[in-house]
Amino acid sequence: MNGTVLVTGATGTLGREVVRLLVARGVAVRGLSRRARGGGDGVEWVVGDLVSGAGIAEAVAGVEVVVDCATTQRKADVTGVRTLVARAREAGVRHLVYVSIVGIDRVPIAYYRTKLACERVVRESGLGWTVLRATQFHDLLLKFFDVSVKLPLFPVLGGVRFQPVDVREVAAAVVGLVEEPVGFAPEVGGPRVRSYRELAGAYLRAAGKRRVLLPVRMPGAGGRGLRAGGNLAPERAVGRGTFEEALERRFGGR
Repeated sequence: MNGTVLVTGATGTLGREVVRLLVARGVAVRGLSRRARGGGDGVEWVVGDLVSGAGIAEAVAGVEVVVDCATTQRKADVTGVRTLVARAREAGVRHLVYVSIVGIDRVPIAYYRTKLACERVVRESGLGWTVLRATQFHDLLLKFFDVSVKLPLFPVLGGVRFQPVDVREVAAAVVGLVEEPVGFAPEVGGPRVRSYRELAGAYLRAAGKRRVLLPVRMPGAGGRGLRAGGNLAPERAVGRGTFEEALERRFGGR
């Protein structure tokens, strides 16, 4: 890889790992952040905001590839991707890599609809494009459980399963796709499909906590989609890092 790669969302859970791996490979990396950052890490940091558009033309100038790891977790993501695509096209960017989520076309919840709309913008951008869908990161489940453990009763999504994946493995897949556009890349899923209840139990044991589990049934079409396994990719269980290993890193084997 000879040209510069711009990573949006470069300070986020996935973006940090993508930046780290690219730098380790000797790639010229430009990291987009909403706040100014110091140097010394092998990254050219630039300030910009995808939603407002501030600084994006400058961020993409002279860039060969853009890896979009950014998210507001709101509908504003669509605006951000449109801005990124427009400025990238003007700058002559040859390849846009967009990181998405397994099952967004099967589970009709609000954020998944937003991600699907973002994918559509990328596909219709006129740029060379790659979309990589991954199952949920270990980090996301840990955030859910960190909130739930503070409640008197620990809510558990009834009938829902997840296939959590190590973010570092997703980052490695992303970096492996930077060179050439491939369209939809093979999905990346965690090593095992497991019930939400089983994952919650593993979290509580690792955290040394006892809680009464409260079964909760997610309503509507989104709930039905999750219970039907729309968020899973068992045929793409290519990840190796387990949820227990993530718990070990978090809690240190209590």
